[in-house]
Amino acid sequence: MISDWKDFFDAIKAEPYCKQLHSFLDQEYSSYTIYPPRDHVFEAFRLTKPSDLKVVIIGQDPYHEPGQAMGLSFSVPKGIPLPPSLQNIYKEIESDIGCKMDFSNGDLTNWASQGVLLLNAYLSVRAHQPLSHRREEYDRFIADCLNYLDKLDQPIVFLLWGGFAKGYAKYVTNPKHFVLTSVHPSPLSANRGGWFGCKHFSKTNEILSRFGVPKILWQN
Repeated sequence: MISDWKDFFDAIKAEPYCKQLHSFLDQEYSSYTIYPPRDHVFEAFRLTKPSDLKVVIIGQDPYHEPGQAMGLSFSVPKGIPLPPSLQNIYKEIESDIGCKMDFSNGDLTNWASQGVLLLNAYLSVRAHQPLSHRREEYDRFIADCLNYLDKLDQPIVFLLWGGFAKGYAKYVTNPKHFVLTSVHPSPLSANRGGWFGCKHFSKTNEILSRFGVPKILWQN
């Protein structure tokens, strides 16, 4: 489905930062263990095409331990133990919409197929080194991506969790788009208050329903 994003990628491919980022990734993947696998770096775009997009969930960078990163923010392959943030996301979904989540399955591909763009700001990371690919080129990429998303005409809900993600609210100016913010679901933040009870999942579906858009089935 990445071909569905052709307009976006065509618009940025001549930008110097894109060429610099490509060269950087060539070097990193050839020299270090990098997550996710290179063919999954743009997985979020492959699984959710612009015309179907309903929700954007922004993470910071991929999980940095073996077997976790799969190119979707917060998601891990089925069979991999749920990271603490994802456990808290599932707990809030259960409390918010009254469903039972499968805590043995952290694969959020089903969300992506329903129109949830699970986008990390930095699409790659060195093994065991969080934020090791925090670079200006990725900052430019996420800014261009969000500017592109803001031009889409359908209702879209942006879920911005934690201070880092909230910094991207400035890119959401389309009156058909909505921003919901909270603290990050990581235990350090969530246990201080502000995550549990945020009800972002039911609120998102209420917004979509208001526009006649099918709800997201959050239960996994």
